[in-house]
Amino acid sequence: MLKRITVDPVSDGPGANAGASLATLTRAPALRSPVCTDRSPIIVHCHLRWDFVWQRPQQIFSRLAAHHPVLFLEESVREGSKVQLRITEPQTNIVRVVPVLPSDFAASTEAQYRAVLPLLRHALREHPLLAGRFNSPIEWFYSPMTAPALLGQFDSVRTIYDCMDELANFRFAPPDIARREQFLMSHADVIFTGGYQLFEAKARHHNNVHFYGCGVDVEHYGLARRSETPLPPEVAALPHPVLGYFGVIDERLDYDLLSQIAQAFPQGSLVMVGPHAKVDPGALPKRSNIHWLGQRTYAQLPSLVKSFDVCLMPFALNEATRYINPTKTLEYMAAGKPVVSTAVPDVVRNFTPVVQIARDADDFIAGAMLAYSSPDHALIERGIELAEASSWDAIVAQMRARMIGMI
Repeated sequence: MLKRITVDPVSDGPGANAGASLATLTRAPALRSPVCTDRSPIIVHCHLRWDFVWQRPQQIFSRLAAHHPVLFLEESVREGSKVQLRITEPQTNIVRVVPVLPSDFAASTEAQYRAVLPLLRHALREHPLLAGRFNSPIEWFYSPMTAPALLGQFDSVRTIYDCMDELANFRFAPPDIARREQFLMSHADVIFTGGYQLFEAKARHHNNVHFYGCGVDVEHYGLARRSETPLPPEVAALPHPVLGYFGVIDERLDYDLLSQIAQAFPQGSLVMVGPHAKVDPGALPKRSNIHWLGQRTYAQLPSLVKSFDVCLMPFALNEATRYINPTKTLEYMAAGKPVVSTAVPDVVRNFTPVVQIARDADDFIAGAMLAYSSPDHALIERGIELAEASSWDAIVAQMRARMIGMI
């Protein structure tokens, strides 16, 4: 039996009924069909955009789409003057739906989806990309924010919560996100976690929690080890050593550490690749040898990482990084590069000694210098082997088997 969780009352924001609880903000989950098959459709509720950085959701559903129709339902955006749905098909068997609300639509999550649900139900009946394809789906959540409004609305046969981050610890997290997660966990049939620290935390509140950590597309990142893979022109001419990072540029990075690294390598180059999120680009460290390249496509990453002499994971050690298990770790390894990281708990647990762990800035700089001047080729080979044993194909196959059979 699942461990049930009591959800405390929480306000629905401006205009809400005082004292309304999350449990009353939506209908109870509908009576479920007992049938969950190896071709059941999946409706994904995700706070990340499909065309953002290619990470866990995209890796998983680009593979599950070989077996299951996937509706990738993103959180709403605000633009224009009317409620509508933006519906596209970014990949075969994956339909992306973005709810669009008017620019001045300032209301709670529940009010947003009361406006969106009639359009979504109509699209599920009538839209050529959706009609008849998503009956009796598996519902798969990444963010708990929409769960009270959407659970029970689609006659789902199974509820999955794939907890890839402790979102409550992130900058600008909604104040009620922890209670919404309690609500989602109380209704989830199975919970997956992307990190071992997350597994330990969630397993205290639910008895069907499973750790499926980082995977990697070895063939894709292995292009960095090929002689014919060209170096990108904006990096090819930079002075060495080239110390590189790719990923989201957000509150999880240690910007003081980045400044110290750049200062320690005045003749070298610090290359930072990725989109900005929740940080002011104008406040980022500015030195002549720090190169902020912005977002690049997934296809461009192997060429970029090929140009790195040392791959960096310069994470701050704070609440936002306490539970992370960065996907880039294995991606760097698959590229055949030495890796230096701060002491993120899951990285220490899962990837020592292939990843060199630094306990402070001096240790990090020394590790980067050693990795550049005397790379440990035996550890690099071990990293490649570890990446080859951690393919997304294998991980997704295990998740799918548990999703379908609840083994």
